[in-house]
Amino acid sequence: MTQQDLRAKRPALAFIGGGQMASALAGGLIKAGWAASNIVIVEPVEAQRTRLVDSLGVRVISVSDAALGAADVVIWAVKPQMLRDAVAQTAPFLGAPLHISIAAGVRSEDLAAWLSSRRVVRVMPNTAALVGAGVSGIVALEAVGDEDRRLVTEILSATGYSFWVESDERLDAVTAVSGSGPAYVFHFMESFQAAARALGFSQAEARDLVIKTTAGAVEQASTSDVDFSTLRQNVTSKRGTTEAALDVLERHEAGKALEAAVRAAYARAGELSRELGASPQA
Repeated sequence: MTQQDLRAKRPALAFIGGGQMASALAGGLIKAGWAASNIVIVEPVEAQRTRLVDSLGVRVISVSDAALGAADVVIWAVKPQMLRDAVAQTAPFLGAPLHISIAAGVRSEDLAAWLSSRRVVRVMPNTAALVGAGVSGIVALEAVGDEDRRLVTEILSATGYSFWVESDERLDAVTAVSGSGPAYVFHFMESFQAAARALGFSQAEARDLVIKTTAGAVEQASTSDVDFSTLRQNVTSKRGTTEAALDVLERHEAGKALEAAVRAAYARAGELSRELGASPQA
């Protein structure tokens, strides 16, 4: 069987919403060998449609129509607050596809009720998916079988690493750690850059130092089985410069602040799920 035959045999995909995450996932799939002709994206914004056609070569339509009936997999990539309306507008045109939602906060059971289908999978990706280095947590309802799970894992491999969890509550924890995690790292890098600037480095020099230092530390950690605390201790000499810096972080309880931040994100994820699943009349 030729590569062209293999591409043609892959499932037909429909994306509802053509934002950054959808285009990252579609682009990753095309790079991995999926045929652009097997992908359709529903995107109401004309400028976005033009961008998607030019960059990916996929079919892009402005509103849901009968073309979606051929989709084996529908990926819901709209904002959480828009998902219920998007389902109402799109569901009449669908067959019986596997549904994958990357809309944060909408519970599996709520989505299943809106869709009248239990072949529902929720994914919590993060923005590193845009560069093929994403981390995605996945949860599925019991009606999603082994073949569907394999297909979900294959689709998500186009944007990085993925893993399964057993409940929506665990996906809230994923949201708080890896989903929001890039922002924690960027916050650290922003502050680190400001500190370097205060020592006389230019904006560009400070940015370069922070990126290279951070990337080097991550690379060192990722190629070692040594725990983070040991790696930190290995950099820290008694009464040296690093110890002086870490003493300040300890006095300001930087570690506790980060833990509190992650817990706040986890709590808010649960609140959002309850808000988004509530009846419009509530």
